[in-house]
Amino acid sequence: MKNFLFYLFSFLTIASFASCSSDDVEQANVDMDISASIISIPQQGGESTFTINCSAPWEITSDNDWCSVSPKSHNGGGSVQVTVTVPVNNTGADRENTLYVVSKGNGYVVKVEQSYSLIVDQTAFTAKPEGETIVVKLKTSGGHTITPNVDWIAHAKSTRLTDASESFTISPNVTGSKRTGTVTFSLKGTQFDITIDQEAFNVPAPDPSGMNSDAKTLASKIIIGWNLGNSLEASGGETAWQNPKTTQELIDVVKAAGFNAVRIPCNWYNGYIENTETCKIKDSWLQRVKEVVDYCVGRDMYAIINIHYDGGWLELSPTYDKQVEVNRIQSLLWSQIATYFRDYDEHLLFSGTNEVRIKDVYDNSKVTAENIEVQESYNQTFVNAVRLTGGRNAYRNLIIQSYNTNIDLALTKFTPAVDVVSDRLMLEVHTYDPWDYAGDTKLKYWGKPYKEFGIANYCQEDYFDTLFANLKAKFIDKGLPIILGEYGCNRHSSVNTNMINSRAYYLEYVTRAAKKVGIAPFVWDNGYLNDGQDQFGMIDRRNLSVYDQPAIDGLMRGAKE
Repeated sequence: MKNFLFYLFSFLTIASFASCSSDDVEQANVDMDISASIISIPQQGGESTFTINCSAPWEITSDNDWCSVSPKSHNGGGSVQVTVTVPVNNTGADRENTLYVVSKGNGYVVKVEQSYSLIVDQTAFTAKPEGETIVVKLKTSGGHTITPNVDWIAHAKSTRLTDASESFTISPNVTGSKRTGTVTFSLKGTQFDITIDQEAFNVPAPDPSGMNSDAKTLASKIIIGWNLGNSLEASGGETAWQNPKTTQELIDVVKAAGFNAVRIPCNWYNGYIENTETCKIKDSWLQRVKEVVDYCVGRDMYAIINIHYDGGWLELSPTYDKQVEVNRIQSLLWSQIATYFRDYDEHLLFSGTNEVRIKDVYDNSKVTAENIEVQESYNQTFVNAVRLTGGRNAYRNLIIQSYNTNIDLALTKFTPAVDVVSDRLMLEVHTYDPWDYAGDTKLKYWGKPYKEFGIANYCQEDYFDTLFANLKAKFIDKGLPIILGEYGCNRHSSVNTNMINSRAYYLEYVTRAAKKVGIAPFVWDNGYLNDGQDQFGMIDRRNLSVYDQPAIDGLMRGAKE
């Protein structure tokens, strides 16, 4: 349509020339010079200028009212600067306008172009002193760059759609004074700066009351621990994995069996948060975990809560592409958990993760430096988040993990997190060796007393003696106690006496070997009581009784002798 109007305009101009006398034609030939034929305005709008040099009067008309010019007319006789003013382009597409400059029937065209690439809805934010996630909403054609100018603003998550959002994790401000940072959004010459202000966070004063035991001392107080497996870590609710709701009566049975500590694997994410941006944990779930913790500490037992398997957002994500987002969630969750449980004394321990690894990769030779570095960053984020909540958490004993809680990788690849308080960290490892016996059902027997029935020629008694001695020399002797957070074996038979006793012997020997060097053992019990693979149960949670007494007896002999 614009081209049609221009051609019509030109045709009428030529026609007017044809009907003029020679004097009129002389008057119509106007000498006009325009400095630009195309003007480009950035998406956020602005001004641009061009000059008209004309001896005769002239006037400017426009196709669209979103583009204004000043002046619109002039009497001629010299060079005049014309200012073109264009507002921000939030139409969702590139746009253009045509300016017609007319003088005595002569027409000239100036095109005004404005791209569409990026719009930021809000350019100023105030972050909470304790840190939070800030979401910047924008409209974009894609491909924009994001540049924070300070390290306490971390780009966490993007959605690459026309209506997009960018998430930023803001660290707690423990500098003692207000601070301001900037994030620059850029695309195709368009730039927006957003500012983030954050007041200083006042960490609650450290409270040493009830926190007398350092990590080594506290580890020595744990006689033997029991795992409340496949309950509070279940996706979909506490009973989703076929175990009944945990009760005080169950914990009483566990204590009566001889255990003085309970590891409580927990799910805090899948189905337990209000939204994925803030990661606000539901109050009802915090209250429920507290009930179970109270069942334990109320009976003078030690309790460990962790972030266990949550569908893989943490446990299956030790890679650079996941690192920022996982650390964002890890920090937000632990800040809430630690704050909620801050007033508990040393009977409550926090454990940052579980078996962080690449899915289905159990060959240590395939574990990369990237995997180790990222997994250990999750440990560091956990420690930092807890310490920043102050109070008794300034002294709480915290448990960090080797990659996949693997003992060999702990001995060769592990670097402890940095802590602001001395001697309050423990290292967690797991073992289910030999897997063919402990985790699978290919082998039915373990240990020298059962050699005649067929046992593996590896991972027998001397293996655990050497393995745990190496852990002692590498870590315990240098001030880093060890938690054997999971170990155990399947129930291979409920009727074959030799298989039952072989299981008891395995549990007794591994427990004794661990205790001998100062490792605090927590046997794995997932509540499943049948014979075969994944049947690690020893306590009957429905009938509130010991189900496998020989196994319990073996554990207690190993722990107490």
